[in-house]
Amino acid sequence: MNSITNSNNKISKFLVDNILVLFLVILCVVITINEPRFISPLNLMNVLIQVSINMLLATGMTFVILTGGIDLSVGSVAALAGVVVAIVIKHIGEVSIINSVLIIFSVSVIVGGVCGGICAFSITRLKVAPFIATLAMFSMARGFGYVISDGRPVFQLADNFKWLGQHRLFDSLPVLVTLVIILVAVVYIIFTRIPYGRYLFSVGSNEDVSFLSGVNVNFVKASAYIVSGILAALGGCCLASKLGTGQPAAASGYELTAIAAVVLGGTSLNGGKGGIIKTAIGVLTIGIINNGLNLLGVSSYWQTITMGAIILLAVVLDNYKVRAK
Repeated sequence: MNSITNSNNKISKFLVDNILVLFLVILCVVITINEPRFISPLNLMNVLIQVSINMLLATGMTFVILTGGIDLSVGSVAALAGVVVAIVIKHIGEVSIINSVLIIFSVSVIVGGVCGGICAFSITRLKVAPFIATLAMFSMARGFGYVISDGRPVFQLADNFKWLGQHRLFDSLPVLVTLVIILVAVVYIIFTRIPYGRYLFSVGSNEDVSFLSGVNVNFVKASAYIVSGILAALGGCCLASKLGTGQPAAASGYELTAIAAVVLGGTSLNGGKGGIIKTAIGVLTIGIINNGLNLLGVSSYWQTITMGAIILLAVVLDNYKVRAK
């Protein structure tokens, strides 16, 4: 009898731990039955390209949410960085591929680092609630984007600037997708093999215990917001490279997608639990849902409603897991 009970418990635990993967498989099967074009190599590659930008933002969001915080500014920071990098490239003129990539990463570090640093200082030193601090940056970053671009898209950019967002390696794997895969691998190592990763989980689980254990709580929390800002800015620069223009209105609503993907993937809003692989699955799930709805001819308005429902479902599941412990 005990062996049967233990077996049932193991099955239940497996289903709970892998429910999103199972849902993703079932979702792919259902969409494929209704629209066979879904599993075509071209469409699957388009899905990967579409989710790459969101994955950059969601990766940074994972750092923040693991510490028990939230970052509402990532979409606006992405738009600001996209405008800044477009202005820089347009001012320089023709650039080589290597220089364009260096400019993209430099702008990402500077713009994202400044925006994330302001949020970090407000939260750790001024003791402003993360929701308020990042909401303020949400407004300021978007506003600066409109100011420096005069409210207009920045276009007529060098062709080599589009390499990161539009080209493929060996005519197969998109450069942008390759970048995201490398990033996920690096972050996975940080979370699982490096002490800093353990500190992120520790601070999210219990700040007081972490502090008494010798962890620099303010540094860990501040670094999470700076990383989030840099990755959001990188996402914005990659989006500008993909579109071939810098648009101050770009990345609108991306912060909601990032939060939904992270929480749907299993990273707890209370902090201290989650992982980058789960975030990747969450991003992919949302991307497949949007792609499937597009293939089935569902209105974009319904897609917006679906996104709200996903966020609500993710929070409900998160609360359920917390109560179940």
